[in-house]
Amino acid sequence: MTIERKSAFKYIGVSLLSLFSCVSAFAQERIETDTIQVFQDKVIINPVDQKYPKFKVNGVFQARYLDNFKNGVDINGLHHSEGAVTSNSFEVKRMRVAMKANVMENLEVVALVNLADFKNDPKTRVLENAYAKYTFSRYLQVQIGQFRPLFGLEETYPADVLKSIDYSNSYYVFGANGWTSFQVGASIMGSVDLGKVPMSYGVSITNGNGKNKVDTDNGKHYSSRLLFNLNEKHNLNVGISGGVAEVQRETVYGYGVEATAKFPINDRWCFDFQTELKQADNHDLYFKTPVENRLGDIRDYVVKSFYFLPNIRYEVGKKHFEAVEFACRYEYLDENAKLDSNVRQTWVPMVSIEFLKNYAARIQVGMQIDNYKKNVENTKVYNSNLAFVQFQCRF
Repeated sequence: MTIERKSAFKYIGVSLLSLFSCVSAFAQERIETDTIQVFQDKVIINPVDQKYPKFKVNGVFQARYLDNFKNGVDINGLHHSEGAVTSNSFEVKRMRVAMKANVMENLEVVALVNLADFKNDPKTRVLENAYAKYTFSRYLQVQIGQFRPLFGLEETYPADVLKSIDYSNSYYVFGANGWTSFQVGASIMGSVDLGKVPMSYGVSITNGNGKNKVDTDNGKHYSSRLLFNLNEKHNLNVGISGGVAEVQRETVYGYGVEATAKFPINDRWCFDFQTELKQADNHDLYFKTPVENRLGDIRDYVVKSFYFLPNIRYEVGKKHFEAVEFACRYEYLDENAKLDSNVRQTWVPMVSIEFLKNYAARIQVGMQIDNYKKNVENTKVYNSNLAFVQFQCRF
């Protein structure tokens, strides 16, 4: 990329950020009043002595039993044509501890660690969230550090409130390409009601190379997400995400659309769903492929994904037995759709028993069924039937 193109690219990115920050029309979380109203109520009308900093600590524990019923495939989905296979095991998936410190009324610092990641090489793991956030008003909040940039629906859900056993497969593929999961950078967000339609926005600039890493190529990911609440009764939300990035002097793109809705059937039964479609240049695959084996250019390496997750909930309403949920996520994922298409279709039927409200304690039982168009021996690109039983406790 020439110096002129590089300068133009950076100018466009900065201009987009300026434009979005001026619009001030959207947010990740709605805040009831702006800072002027808060000041009038708490400082002038009803003054209360506030002592800072204020600390809050919480966390989540997830442990599971896994058993792969596919012959020759281990619990990680890796096929073995020869030798012994570890087809079942207990595992601590997450042991997260989070701390939020309100340094002052509008300034907070957040840290999140996953201690279960010590079972792997912890060099670029363990530390997940690490950011400071300042709230000017409901229209504008600014944060800097390590966080999940707003690109798609799944970025708005913590792992302990997912309707399925884990994030979608595409979430991790897009994370490897710098659009989702934990990234280092800065972002702005906010919200406003346009007429009767609540809207929210998020704009981020990140290194785009994963958590706990410094930038290695001077390139940045510029991403954004807009969300529209079209029907408050049924919580019908429609969102769009998009971004442009410079990776090793190559320009790449990504985008997605999403929708969620909730339909109460009666006092005990409720149906809800979420769905998302995403597409991006798979530059992670492109640069991991040896130069002599590459086919075409970076624009020919494309990842396409779609998933639909319906969920039926029955409210039991008993002490220590709150509800039962039935979910089945379907996902279509093609990591190299143009050059070497090998579609991965995944079904995840699951039953979840909720013992305490808001998933504070629950058991999830189900199976992840992966089917590839073409199996590749001795790789993870192979059909798999992974059964699971997971216990979760939030504190």
